Amino acid sequence: MIANPVLAISLLTLLCLRIDGRRWNELRRFHAQLSTQPAAADGSSMVEHGNTKVVCTVVGPAEVSQRSKMLHDRASVTVEVTFAAFSGTDRKRRLKSDKRVQEMRTMLQRTFSQAIMTHLHPRSEITISLHVLSQDGGVLAACINATTLGLIDAGIPMSDYVVGMSAGSSSATTSAAVSFEEAADPLLDVNHIEEGELPHLTVATLGATDNITLLTMESKVHLAMMEGMLAAAVDGCRKLREMLDEVVRAHGTEVARNGAL
Repeated sequence: MIANPVLAISLLTLLCLRIDGRRWNELRRFHAQLSTQPAAADGSSMVEHGNTKVVCTVVGPAEVSQRSKMLHDRASVTVEVTFAAFSGTDRKRRLKSDKRVQEMRTMLQRTFSQAIMTHLHPRSEITISLHVLSQDGGVLAACINATTLGLIDAGIPMSDYVVGMSAGSSSATTSAAVSFEEAADPLLDVNHIEEGELPHLTVATLGATDNITLLTMESKVHLAMMEGMLAAAVDGCRKLREMLDEVVRAHGTEVARNGAL
């Protein structure tokens, strides 16, 4: 099932620029910080993808809060996701029992349970709390990147960075003047408007490799479109991984400088 061609065309200008002025392979403005709440948690971070803003706090490894969560050979990972009532345009508060919130929590828990070296902390619990303050597309990807930085700030060992990125497909038109391949150009790092009108997916990769640890997509699209979106998202993960690494290195340099003083 391909998105409405009229709606897709409205998202692209005659210069093939998107509604926010970006080209198809450009990321939105990215900003991140570590240790945003040092007194409240073992690790914390804040990530902004365009106008999407997510705050993450990490507690642990610590004693398990419930005995049923105890795993004798590794640490258990608990993820909590909350949406601020003012985060979206609908001004609707999402409860923890919301189906979409539960899906996000499950995907994040499975993804980071594999990336964290949980065997180093048996019979303990790592609690990840994510607070979505603003939604403008790519919320799951922003949560993934915020969690990665929060875990690094908490000093929890991981096999590598887990980097999330979203991508969509313009599928603008299939007229005689434009071939299907040209019409189905992928769009990297989609915003809220593009998510509402176009098919899109979210991918998470491990480090600088192409190893995919998470892939979710709710739209039905042509296989060629799927391959294009996936390739664009993986390439975007490589770009963002370098940005995350720069943030971590800059934070480490600042901490070392302050410690020396």
